[in-house]
Amino acid sequence: MRNSREAIDALRDLPCGARALAAFAPGDGVHVVGGAVRDLLLGRRPREVDLVVEGDLDAAAARLGGTVSAHDRFGTARVLFGDCEIDLARARREHYLRPGALPEVEPASLEEDLRRRDVTVNAMAIGLDGALRAVPGAVEDLEAGVLRVLHDRSFADDPTRLWRVARYAARLGFAVEPRTRALAHAADPSTVSGERLGAELRLALREPDPPAALRAARDLQPRLLPEGFDPDPPGLAGALALLPPEGRRDLVTLAAATAGMDTRALLAWLDDMGFTGPDRDTVAAASRYSTGAPLRAARTPAEIARAARGAPLEAVALAGGDNARRWIDDLRHVRLEITGDDLLAAGVPQGPEIGERLRRALDRKLDGEIHGRTAELHAALD
Repeated sequence: MRNSREAIDALRDLPCGARALAAFAPGDGVHVVGGAVRDLLLGRRPREVDLVVEGDLDAAAARLGGTVSAHDRFGTARVLFGDCEIDLARARREHYLRPGALPEVEPASLEEDLRRRDVTVNAMAIGLDGALRAVPGAVEDLEAGVLRVLHDRSFADDPTRLWRVARYAARLGFAVEPRTRALAHAADPSTVSGERLGAELRLALREPDPPAALRAARDLQPRLLPEGFDPDPPGLAGALALLPPEGRRDLVTLAAATAGMDTRALLAWLDDMGFTGPDRDTVAAASRYSTGAPLRAARTPAEIARAARGAPLEAVALAGGDNARRWIDDLRHVRLEITGDDLLAAGVPQGPEIGERLRRALDRKLDGEIHGRTAELHAALD
């Protein structure tokens, strides 16, 4: 494990880190904090650069340059410049008026700020002079690979921390210590909105190993996932291998995991979790394997196209098999050289017949019966 000065040197080698270090000096009351410190000490590349400010947050954000988005209620700001993104937060204390409520915040010392965080290994800060400040036990837990909440009301105050602990466990390979695990099992996720839980679920689906994060979440608190949800679904690896770069790996993972759910229950849950309409519909279509049987039964390229055409790529990938691969890799890219305008010019009346004639011509092209613009036009007019 690195020491804190080595961590600052490593941060300087990152474009976003170099920008942060160039903007401030020791004594400015600015510290690198949270997951960035954890990852730097572990020798990992931080996923983000977070700074905590003891003082004027707006002035600190302005010194970084770039585009600033401030959230005054929570004393936070995000600064964007080029490909870099830096999150700043004013050192603060938090009060929860009821379980699951958004916190009331007020300025506080760095020590108080560290004590409000989720787990000990994230309750560390490094000053720009390389000095490490941490809650008791944080360094020891980091060295031991242990996830430990800072107080017994952590999950009651904010149940979204359950998802964060699950993600850390999966990503870092850390163990959840027994007291934290017991508190997680006793927590009530229903005290926060589905949309907030859904935001955490979507982050879990974008982890390097999403099934590991989903398994960790279920083990911590089964009520984070609905009945019929399978965190480690069969066929997922094959579907992800089929999926082209423009496909959504997160939605394929979710669709595979929810294939055993009742359709109405699935749609209601996706809505409650705050998924957008298009994402909800893609997950539902893919999870039902709606193209599976016809696609697997297809014998010709035209039959494959008819079974797969119009279905999300995610659904085709989950259907699996050679026909799915053939559609994704090749057949979906086949296009006619003619268009509806060519048929109108040839005297075909405007209406559904145009589309039907084009589809018939495309089927013949897919099956290798015709080649070239002239042959396509003759096939469409035949």
